[in-house]
Amino acid sequence: MIVIAILIGCIIGAVIGMNSPVIPYTYSIFLAIAVVAALDSVFGGITSVLKKNFDLTIFISGFFCNSILSIALTYLGQKLNLDIYLAALVVFVGRMFTNLTIIRRHYIEKWTSKREKEEVKE
Repeated sequence: MIVIAILIGCIIGAVIGMNSPVIPYTYSIFLAIAVVAALDSVFGGITSVLKKNFDLTIFISGFFCNSILSIALTYLGQKLNLDIYLAALVVFVGRMFTNLTIIRRHYIEKWTSKREKEEVKE
């Protein structure tokens, strides 16, 4: 079910992306950091679904708060002439890898337990 939702979201995003105007270079860094923050929230949501403790309110608030905070840090960094957005990138990408590891291990354990059950039947 989750895979179908992800595929539908990717298709909708691709269609919208092909028909949307080009983002000016000056705003591209804001969009990039917001996308990374949103992806971090999505991976966190998938992980919490697998752990069976998903809460939609926490997911939505984290999705928007992470994106807004990362954009605000990027804006502040530009005003101070510092690359503060790099700190947000390190944190979000690190959390994405952690969540991806949890997701990967979940499905590997599920796959190996299924194979073991099939071998016991034979």
